[in-house]
Amino acid sequence: MGAPTTYNILMYSHDTYGLGHLRRTMAIAEHLRQRGVNILILTGSPLAGRYETPEGVDFVRIPGMIKKTNEEYLPLSIKINARHALNIRRNIIVATAKAFQPHLFIVDKAPMGLRREVMPTLKWLKRCMPRTRTILGLRDIMDDAASTTREWREKGVYEVLDQYYSEIWVYGDRDLYDPIAEYAIPESISRKMVFTGYIPRHVPTSQAMARTRREERLSSHDRLVVVTTGGGGDGFPLMDAYLSMLEAGNAPAHRVIFVTGPFMPRPERENVAKRAGRLRARFYHFYRRMETLIGLADVVVTMGGYNTTCEILCQGKPSLVVPREVPRLEQRIRAEVLSARGLLEYLSWDSLSPETLREKLTRLLDAPEPYKAAMAGFPFTGLTVISERLACFRQGLRRAGEEPGGNLSCRKVLPPDPLSKDS
Repeated sequence: MGAPTTYNILMYSHDTYGLGHLRRTMAIAEHLRQRGVNILILTGSPLAGRYETPEGVDFVRIPGMIKKTNEEYLPLSIKINARHALNIRRNIIVATAKAFQPHLFIVDKAPMGLRREVMPTLKWLKRCMPRTRTILGLRDIMDDAASTTREWREKGVYEVLDQYYSEIWVYGDRDLYDPIAEYAIPESISRKMVFTGYIPRHVPTSQAMARTRREERLSSHDRLVVVTTGGGGDGFPLMDAYLSMLEAGNAPAHRVIFVTGPFMPRPERENVAKRAGRLRARFYHFYRRMETLIGLADVVVTMGGYNTTCEILCQGKPSLVVPREVPRLEQRIRAEVLSARGLLEYLSWDSLSPETLREKLTRLLDAPEPYKAAMAGFPFTGLTVISERLACFRQGLRRAGEEPGGNLSCRKVLPPDPLSKDS
């Protein structure tokens, strides 16, 4: 049998909070698309349709879930029991894998998926399509070491990594943060880990930035600060402190664009919009081309999620990061690590106030050169390494000269994992 004419990549995007998982998945998908490659993204994000979908990439929408706590998830829109929504999601995921028959399955962040929903698919692929490569993609930092190792032990994550994943791609630099050491990862798993480096983001063209500058009525002399809180679900305190600084009237001269994010609760979002209007600042609850706004900014003020951090560093923009500390310490740890290298300014959540914002902002606007110099040499190798791994997989498939699925007539699907107290 000849080698397959198309190469199918199935991607699962963890989607229960914010925009980061979907944006990272889409950045990888856009880079991997090429002639003969089909990419299908499984996601419950309600915002999947708001982004431009490149040719060769499509979505399978599963019912959305929203994270209330580290252990509680509720349906985002449909009014059904959470267990029923999870059963629907699980069945759609495994049915999609059976129909699409992927050569490569990339799972973002959550090894077992939300409440173990990816496990039936991983088990079916291992039994019925043993040549399919299964990849877990992890951001550089998951959480603090103690919390992560405890959670992984209690939930059996180490066993899943060992038994069901071909490789683990870490989208970070081991010299900055070493998850192998921090998370007590045994050698049987660490030898499957590939440190890709950070994932670069699209850099807007000069024409795109000139067009946006006209739309925002910015002169060439205006100093612009973009204040963004990612998805925005917990971003109001940062927006409130920044607005209070402006309302006090003694901030350094600059223009401001606020982007709250679509998940900020409506009363808080309306509060920001009304106060921004009084200050003649621009306001958006969602902005599709954030890379263009960041490209225009002199300074970015943000909470420091993985994706926003990549966008800021990729464009060499001085930034002030005020990271959240619940439900995970991931953002704070990243901010501390990068701040220690002089790549950004860090302000702890407990220290957030109009006065501390003013002090940090003044420093960034008046003396941006040290930050720009530190960022100039920052390596972005993520997509290059990922492309190399894909080329290696495809080369192996061509050498085999056969379809990747061992017994493609296998149709029996393992029953869904029961939801247990530790899942």
